[in-house]
Amino acid sequence: MASANVSIGPSRARSPITIHDEFECALEGKALLNSPHFNKGSAFTVEERRIFKLDGLLPTAVHSLEQQTKRAYEQYRSYDAPIAQNQFLQSLRDQNEVLFYRLISDHLKEMLSVIYTPTEGDAIEKYSHLFRRPEGCFLDIEHIDDVDDVVASCAHPDDIDYIVVTDGEEILGIGDQGVGSIGISTAKLALMTLCAGIHPNRTLGVTLDCGTDNQALLDDELYLGLRRSRVRGEQYDKFVDTFVKAVQEHYPKAFLHFEDFGLTNARRLLDIYRPQLPCFNDDIQGTGAVTLAAILSAVWVCKMELKDVRMLIYGAGSAGTGIADQVRDAMVQIGGLTKEDASKRIWLVDKPGILVSSLGDKLTTGQQPYVRPDDEFHDIDHRDLAQVIRKVKPHVLIGTSTHAGGFTETVVREMARHVDAPIIFPLSNPTRLVEARPGDIFTWSDGRALIATGSPFEPVEFGGRRYVVAECNNAIVYPGIGLGCVLSRASTLTDAMLISAVHALAAQSPALQNADSGLLPDVADVRRISMTIACAVIKTAVEEGVATAQGVPADDRELEEWVMGQMWDPVYRTLKKVDAASASRDAQGKVGSKSSQ
Repeated sequence: MASANVSIGPSRARSPITIHDEFECALEGKALLNSPHFNKGSAFTVEERRIFKLDGLLPTAVHSLEQQTKRAYEQYRSYDAPIAQNQFLQSLRDQNEVLFYRLISDHLKEMLSVIYTPTEGDAIEKYSHLFRRPEGCFLDIEHIDDVDDVVASCAHPDDIDYIVVTDGEEILGIGDQGVGSIGISTAKLALMTLCAGIHPNRTLGVTLDCGTDNQALLDDELYLGLRRSRVRGEQYDKFVDTFVKAVQEHYPKAFLHFEDFGLTNARRLLDIYRPQLPCFNDDIQGTGAVTLAAILSAVWVCKMELKDVRMLIYGAGSAGTGIADQVRDAMVQIGGLTKEDASKRIWLVDKPGILVSSLGDKLTTGQQPYVRPDDEFHDIDHRDLAQVIRKVKPHVLIGTSTHAGGFTETVVREMARHVDAPIIFPLSNPTRLVEARPGDIFTWSDGRALIATGSPFEPVEFGGRRYVVAECNNAIVYPGIGLGCVLSRASTLTDAMLISAVHALAAQSPALQNADSGLLPDVADVRRISMTIACAVIKTAVEEGVATAQGVPADDRELEEWVMGQMWDPVYRTLKKVDAASASRDAQGKVGSKSSQ
């Protein structure tokens, strides 16, 4: 197994992930310098240079990781364009993963938008033109019979804890990106390491290449994916099922994370596979969880109870219905409502307007619980958002539509007419697709709105007040959920585990102390946040009887130490030279998803 950081206290012996203070290494010379897992660059000591035959391959000076990080940051800042910064970081990751993660850890708030949304979306769109080196696992639908062998070849069964898979149909608000979607899988995994300490060599990013309906890609002579229209139906289902069964067979301890699947498949696949293995859909469950945490904080500020809230969601895709489900389930668990009554407090608006029963088979499975009778809106134009708000009088308005500017001044002022503190979350990203900018919402609501956004925004001011805009970023919730499932070796991710994650996040809201301080904690503190969420998830997994790890501490403080002791940190560790003939897979640099490249 790959090594993690030093454990804390006696709980080390009970850790499900093997932990070492040093790495055995069978590589030497240029092979060692070419291994991002082992490479230390100028930080190799004089003794290490002698032992591993690096003399003459490096400049004379020995630098610390801190010095290397300073130099790397200067290089990063020399690039003006975010896409150039993104590509610099990708290149650094291919050379030295410890330095890559240390640099970003030291500047996470500054660099998050570069390694994730919105800049990663630009990199994905240009994937075939920026391509230098493959990373992850590429499976294509025209070779279904090869899927099992390819998945098996990626790593040893004990090497993988976390897998992110996408079919590339609905990437970061920019739609079908075909094979370039591998970038979202690897970006999500980088955040798992940065935010939750999952060892970078114990992860696997996968893209399921089903073709693409993006004509610009099909017309691009440099496009690297299948040059055909996107495959759907029975062949698609067989392809996905073959992949999932291969994961179950070859990586039985791994947690499977579905990412950016299209509207017609995302919820359907989650419903199929959730009972079969520990899995998660970030667009549905992650978005729902982080948004619910922000809503709980806002409701607390407003001195309301969740069961009394009326919520309108503008954009009824995977994210919108995922939020609806999380809020509905919380109304049931926290507020004591029936599921039917909770559903009636949520309205969904999509391109046809309010979702009404006459839409029939045009509705997805995820939308159907929230359908309204046609006659409820017979007296208004239910495609006009302001008119819908006037009739529904919602306390909460959520935007997941990617309709830039969809929350107009008229819409916001209509919200503010009916409630003292309108809760307005324009969550669409990238930034150019946001429903409204926070400064405008604050102005149009006369400084009364409680705001969270899907992309980072600077604080806004009105009437002498300075309001911190919470970033409703999945990166502050899904890493903790994933870490908790990995360390507990959960056999499934239950609704109760998700709700426990929401409560753990909401409890850390700065707004609980100062209503102007933001509805969610700052992403800069995400490692601590993830540890807290993981502990809550683990405790609930044990209570629910789905935790299979042995010796999970029952005491809260011991549990925190146990979790922190298995969170990988980007620091250099001692390398111990071993003979290649008898070396382990780890020592040969063959552990994890990069071993197949």
